[in-house]
Amino acid sequence: MKISVIGTGYVGQVTGTCFAKTGITVTSIDNNTDKIRGLKNGSIPIYEPGLETMISRNIERERKGRKGLGDQNNYVFKKII
Repeated sequence: MKISVIGTGYVGQVTGTCFAKTGITVTSIDNNTDKIRGLKNGSIPIYEPGLETMISRNIERERKGRKGLGDQNNYVFKKII
């Protein structure tokens, strides 16, 4: 299954990371290019215990991408808080 999560703030990052941990392919999307650039370089803009480790493992397993809205998504989640 593939999903996209729109918004890489607190809710979007935690949601996407947890989905990816279960084996779902997740693409994170945000209109803040600095935030996306930082995430690609391993900078996590929020703190949640264990999140950085989970994101690193998901990226290593190629389950979490940060490119854009994919063509073959089963679901798209828009996170607004």
